[in-house]
Amino acid sequence: MFDLDKWQEIWITITHNKSRSALTAFGVFWGMLMLVLMVGAGKALEQGIFSQIEGFATNSCFFETQRTTLPYKGFRQGRRWNMTNSDIPVIREKVRELQYLSPMLFNHSGDRNVMRGEKSGSYMVKGCYPEYDLIEKNKMLYGRYINDIDIAEKRKVCVIGERICEVLFQKGEDPSGKQIRVNGIYFQVVGVARSTSGVNIGGNNAETVVMPFSTMQQAFNQGNIIHLLAATAKKGVPVKRIQERIEEVLKQQHQISPDDRDAVWSMNIEEQFKMFNNLGTGVAALIWIVGLGTLFAGAVGVSNIMLVTVRERTKEIGIRRALGATPRNIIGQIFSESIVLTVLAGLLGIVLGVGLLRVVGILLSQGDQFFKDPQIPFSMAAGSLLILILIGALAGYIPAKRAMMIKPVEAISEE
Repeated sequence: MFDLDKWQEIWITITHNKSRSALTAFGVFWGMLMLVLMVGAGKALEQGIFSQIEGFATNSCFFETQRTTLPYKGFRQGRRWNMTNSDIPVIREKVRELQYLSPMLFNHSGDRNVMRGEKSGSYMVKGCYPEYDLIEKNKMLYGRYINDIDIAEKRKVCVIGERICEVLFQKGEDPSGKQIRVNGIYFQVVGVARSTSGVNIGGNNAETVVMPFSTMQQAFNQGNIIHLLAATAKKGVPVKRIQERIEEVLKQQHQISPDDRDAVWSMNIEEQFKMFNNLGTGVAALIWIVGLGTLFAGAVGVSNIMLVTVRERTKEIGIRRALGATPRNIIGQIFSESIVLTVLAGLLGIVLGVGLLRVVGILLSQGDQFFKDPQIPFSMAAGSLLILILIGALAGYIPAKRAMMIKPVEAISEE
């Protein structure tokens, strides 16, 4: 049953010495404010990191050739070698856990290599398979991405990045079906792409011309070589497994020693992703350690003020004990005062912290910032409330114990 008199007494006790109560509560208020702001900043950092890899297949890995570091089967150390078209079917056959596979070529033939009429620019040229769009996902602003027919027929078509579109075409103009010249050869534009992630393999996608892998090999006399190989694992299969299997197949295909660890360079995106996750977990743990430490420092202040309050109310507590107040009544009163003071200060810190994060979030949304949407989850707010109650109870424990040690006769006779 709600006891109005009890709560009025608690409020009167807290407000009896307003400045002392305010200064004491400030420790809890500041600790909770800092915790909310740090958690919000941590979330903004996490959002920023993951926004950079959003749309990129985290179950992927990439391969590139390096000089051999060991002699093998008559081949000398330091030999240069290239991945070739013949590697693709062998990898598909032997690596059953493979999901997508795309060879890639890169070319940049100097200044102003991409032209349309009098407009031109210097841009990266990339050749790949249609599957690559499932690894590094693009949003099509106009038209389509390259497809299997483009590969099979070696069509002279291309997909351009949005920055290239802005330079070569009028604002709002659909480039689909129009011709551009790339390294002196005419190609038909079939689409305009915008990258959905901050991960760009081989250069900024906004400034890249993408064409069918087979077309690029033929048009630019690349023979049958592959500059980079991209692969993804099937769902539930660790990327490390296909990474090791593909490296093994490439070494077998090109007469490279199985013990040569440097001849095949590879990058495991899944491991990079886990590293980001671990970084986020570490930052979050550090934030909570610092924040809770500050909160408990505030709780020590609350406990001290409650001890002073108990000392000042020695006679009052003695009279109440003499009039029949039970130990439970006395303890409950002290605990209630401590919890109310702590929770009020903490809630004020939460409200102010959330308000500041909201303002910062609005300011950050005005531009393309790395930090994204600073906020705290509802579960954190609810958990903070429980922590405040716990801290308030701990802060009231020693004062309550001190109050219980007061003997009624001694308290009443105390001047």
